[in-house]
Amino acid sequence: MSAYLLTPLATIDIFNIWTYIAEHSEAAADRVEQAIYDACEFLAEGPLRGHTRPDLTLRPLRFWTLSRYPNYTLAYLPGSAPLQVIAVLHGKQNTRRILRQRR
Repeated sequence: MSAYLLTPLATIDIFNIWTYIAEHSEAAADRVEQAIYDACEFLAEGPLRGHTRPDLTLRPLRFWTLSRYPNYTLAYLPGSAPLQVIAVLHGKQNTRRILRQRR
């Protein structure tokens, strides 16, 4: 069993990211997808590794930006067991609006 859980919308986020990148390169899409899953595992091992963003949400979410792919950020609930990943976001998205819709 995994130490993290992707919400259905986070799963859709990953699918959409993969689909968009795969239009140019399936190999690149696979690398980004794997980096997302690796980050989820990393955060599940230490949920406080991310940081809060009170400018985006008052919810107890934490955020982690992928070091190799800094356009992508995970939003997750650090106190959940397993760790619940709420969203996988691209930096050009309206993060505040997306998080407001994902209650």
